[in-house]
Amino acid sequence: MAAAQKVGSRLTLVLDDGDDMMTGKTIFKSKSFNNVKPEATADQLFAIATAVAGLQERPLYTIERHDESEITQA
Repeated sequence: MAAAQKVGSRLTLVLDDGDDMMTGKTIFKSKSFNNVKPEATADQLFAIATAVAGLQERPLYTIERHDESEITQA
């Protein structure tokens, strides 16, 4: 049986950069923060992301968390 253990995490802020003049589709820019503690809760990350988003020129569109796990045989 295999087991997965979180070994890293990354927080990404997706920001709205306006609309493309040719297609009318929304353009997104992202800011990523590496080395986030894997034990951090969703509430903690949300609080940090909204605080950092207030310092950005572009409005916040969404917040993403990307976890990295190591899979080993148990």
